[in-house]
Amino acid sequence: MNYKDYKIQKIKLGDKNYPKNLSLIKNPPKFLFSRENPNKNIFKKSIAIVGSRSITRYGKDIIDRFVSFFASQKITTISGFMYGVDSEVHKKTIEYGGLTSAVFGCGLDVIYPPENEKLYSDILNSGGMIFSEYQNNAKPHLWKFPQRNRIVSGLSSFGVLVIEAALKSGSLLTVKIAKEQGKKVYAIPGPINSTVSEGTNFLIKEGLAQMVTDPSEILGKLLKENITTKLDLTKEEKLIYDELSKEELSLDELSAKLQKSIIELSTTLSLMSIKGLVRESGGKFYI
Repeated sequence: MNYKDYKIQKIKLGDKNYPKNLSLIKNPPKFLFSRENPNKNIFKKSIAIVGSRSITRYGKDIIDRFVSFFASQKITTISGFMYGVDSEVHKKTIEYGGLTSAVFGCGLDVIYPPENEKLYSDILNSGGMIFSEYQNNAKPHLWKFPQRNRIVSGLSSFGVLVIEAALKSGSLLTVKIAKEQGKKVYAIPGPINSTVSEGTNFLIKEGLAQMVTDPSEILGKLLKENITTKLDLTKEEKLIYDELSKEELSLDELSAKLQKSIIELSTTLSLMSIKGLVRESGGKFYI
């Protein structure tokens, strides 16, 4: 279906379909517009993910790693539909069979950026939600995006994750808003010579965000333990899983550590990948 096939609904604060997480923040929007009746239950387990519009290969790899985990745990991702990190989060969530929600800084009959028209339909067709607090034909303006950010943060239950951000960026403004809302804030450390990691590194250095290097850290130690105990691993899979739990490794590195042939490991890794136990990115495997 095309996004235009979904009717726009107006939701009033206090209505049964108004997202509960958002209703709890200070000064929530009095009205929200969404395509079709929203399934407010998708925000019971949800996380907002924000970041730079100038996404790097590193940022894409991080999104792939974190979003695949969130999708496997049925955690809804929330972002702002813009270029870069926002769009990549929405696309990857859908690719991994998860639910994602986008918040527009314009009306729902306006696609901005225009290149995201297909993504608009994909989000709705996959069961996700799209929101705006602006009238249907409202044009995008710079001042509207900071307002939008309070909704992105407000919808989340687990808090806000920042993946790549410059020192002066909308992502750091979202962090300020999240703090005011009492939300937890997490940040991915990045290369010290990258301008789009200056913001995330600053947040970590100043204690404004918790540094995370693994998605399970956001959900807590208990969830990680629950996931591990539920795994039905063969002896060979457990050996590989234990090594990859420590660090990302290439096939050659695994072979050297485990003293096993590359052919044998490749077969086992392929099966583990099908089961969703491991992922591969940039020639390295990780949990």
